[in-house]
Amino acid sequence: MIKSRLFLLLSFGFLAFTFGQGKKITVEEIYRGGFRTSGMDELRSMKNGEQYTLLNVDRYKKSASIDIYDYKTLEMVGSVVNSADSDKIPSFSSYTFSGDENKVLLATELESIYRHSTMGIFYVYDIASKSIIKVSEKKIQEPLFSPNGSQVAYALDNNLYIFNIDSGITTQLTKDGEKNKVINGITDWVYEEEFAFVRAFEWNSNGTKIAFLRFDETDVPEFSMDVYGTDLYQKQQVFKYPKAGENNALVELHLYDMDSGNTSKIALDDPDYIPRIKWMNHPDYLSATTLNRHQDHLKLYAVNADNNTAKLLLEESDKAYVAIHDHLTFLADDSFIWTSERDGYNHLYLYSSNGKLMNQITKGNWEVTDYYGYDQNEDRIYYQSTENGSINRGVYSIESNGKRKKGLANENGTNTADFSANFTYFINSYSSATAPYRYTLHQALTGMKLKDIKDNRALVEKLKEYDISPKEFSTMAVNGNELNMYMIKPSDFDSSKQYPLLLFQYSGPGSQSVANSWAGTNDYWHFMLASEGYIIACIDGRGTGFKGRDFKKITHKELGKYEVEDQISAAKKLSELPYIDAHRTGIWGWSYGGFMSTNCILKGNDVFETAIAVAPVTSWRFYDTIYTERYMQTPQENASGYDDNSPFNYAGMLKGNYLLAHGSGDDNVHVQNTMRMIEALIQANKQFDWAIYPDKNHGISGGNTRIHLFNKMTNFIHQHLGDKNKSMYANTSSSTKFNSTVTANKSSLVKESTKISTSNSKTDTDVSNFQKEAITKQIGAKKESPKKRTEKD
Repeated sequence: MIKSRLFLLLSFGFLAFTFGQGKKITVEEIYRGGFRTSGMDELRSMKNGEQYTLLNVDRYKKSASIDIYDYKTLEMVGSVVNSADSDKIPSFSSYTFSGDENKVLLATELESIYRHSTMGIFYVYDIASKSIIKVSEKKIQEPLFSPNGSQVAYALDNNLYIFNIDSGITTQLTKDGEKNKVINGITDWVYEEEFAFVRAFEWNSNGTKIAFLRFDETDVPEFSMDVYGTDLYQKQQVFKYPKAGENNALVELHLYDMDSGNTSKIALDDPDYIPRIKWMNHPDYLSATTLNRHQDHLKLYAVNADNNTAKLLLEESDKAYVAIHDHLTFLADDSFIWTSERDGYNHLYLYSSNGKLMNQITKGNWEVTDYYGYDQNEDRIYYQSTENGSINRGVYSIESNGKRKKGLANENGTNTADFSANFTYFINSYSSATAPYRYTLHQALTGMKLKDIKDNRALVEKLKEYDISPKEFSTMAVNGNELNMYMIKPSDFDSSKQYPLLLFQYSGPGSQSVANSWAGTNDYWHFMLASEGYIIACIDGRGTGFKGRDFKKITHKELGKYEVEDQISAAKKLSELPYIDAHRTGIWGWSYGGFMSTNCILKGNDVFETAIAVAPVTSWRFYDTIYTERYMQTPQENASGYDDNSPFNYAGMLKGNYLLAHGSGDDNVHVQNTMRMIEALIQANKQFDWAIYPDKNHGISGGNTRIHLFNKMTNFIHQHLGDKNKSMYANTSSSTKFNSTVTANKSSLVKESTKISTSNSKTDTDVSNFQKEAITKQIGAKKESPKKRTEKD
């Protein structure tokens, strides 16, 4: 049933912490940042390839500096700018060099808009003269140097502007921008969220033209949210949000000519989406990627900016959908590298400048997960992949003809590389489930480690004082597939006892929660629960990523069907283990994971006793066009796919304990989802628990918000899954009121435990809690075999 997939030693040199009994982790310590790792912030290779820069922030002095380091020696050799040196230089939070590295753009007073977008006050700092100038008195978006560093283009109030650094003159390029109507050069809400980019304008290579996208949102339905704040009357935030099946913004590609001041519209056969634009090396040629509404037909165009014509370079089709990526790279002659799933796995391909396929570069039953660049002098392509197992990431190089592949950093775990501009060196960031991030310098051609740069030794020493158990990696045979899984057991685990089980999952298309990398914040909460007598498990079911196209895309048009079946089946199999108490099984999740945990406690009401859903989708009819229709097509075309897997259509099936939490200011998964679920449960006369966090977005954070949420979740789990004689009192910290394990001796009822071989990994999931009505049954008794469901899945 369960097979060992890996066996990771519990030490990787001095940077692995040892597991055992010690101090208890608390919710307060977790969500106040008590276990943060340190890294190399804003790492940039300089053009010479011999030096790199880092952003160093002094929180006590409230100052920031951009410091220069030598690759060969790792010594700091100077500073580009330090805000502590002059009252005229404000402290800054990020930076961008001009192409010639003579100037740097400093970001200050950044204010979040949505998930990826911000606005702020920006300054141009001249390195030679040490002078500084403000780009705009108003907060602006996405400023970008021209190629020669003499100008900065930016967006303000849905229009595009150019600031001339020498003259101080600002020129407005577009004038029709208007809130909730027309946007120039910045993506609309749904593009930002689902195509993951904000800046929708780019300079060509010689700075003579700017390409930009224009969004006409006039016919997109509006969504409004009450903002309660602290005033006497609440306000409303109104924005354009296209829900599945509704009108999208009309998107157009435009070119602005710097010499003439004229703007031209480029004809691209009226695409539904233009998810990427990118200039080629030749200043007169631009690439534009388009998609149809089903997102199953992609076209890559070469746009001639001299005569405004477009030529088709490449087409991709898929029975389900074609994924958008950022791996398109133009080589010196404008031949290009592209990634595709056409052979069943995500791999690299080489095309000529006219779009002819030259060869497939990488091949195998594994996936390319990142592309780092091409060294033309050595004919080496550098990339990251899952060649060492789907839960690991390694760094490799290969020639453009697909030969002479070399592993550069592929120790079991997660390796991520940052290469110098000339591909002489790379800095590798490594972590695993037992080793926090460490940074090392390597030779790019051979992968040979040259120096240790930075580690998290202090965190390792700190964690030795805590009661933390390792993640145990394995695979589980479920519904004809080998699914990746991890388990966390109490440090004093006794196979003759029985423990409550809590599943954590996300399960969304292409996602991964079972990954051999360092712990995320919620992992520490799982460690805390394990120390208090729970077994935590996470299973990546069908539809998740990095195991090939067919495994990922099986959920197409049926979101919530196969994923729910896999979680229910996995929970049943785990409940058969002698050390799992089959009457105390919970599941939780956030966002897609909340959608899953809700469905699981309803459709799996004979398996799960408890569920927690945080910010869940409860009907895909309520979610946005790009994400939802990619996987489901439209509601008009696939009504049953939407409704058969919508949790609020099954509210009457609730038997156990259910906690629902949501932020009222969630612009992504609207609180409407939770309100509709609540109403369905009320009308089904089902009792449940719920919490609304005023004005909080999809992350439900800020101040003590996360602490409050996770204490509420902890209390709920203790009350419904924990030892009923030691459940927590309301509004008390788990660390002070609950510290118990299942201690009843059930040896006469339990078979000898079959232990799962261990290894370590990290994952993120969301959990829902569910409790059966028969909570007074004898603790050691096993559930009866579940009856076959007759209701539709």
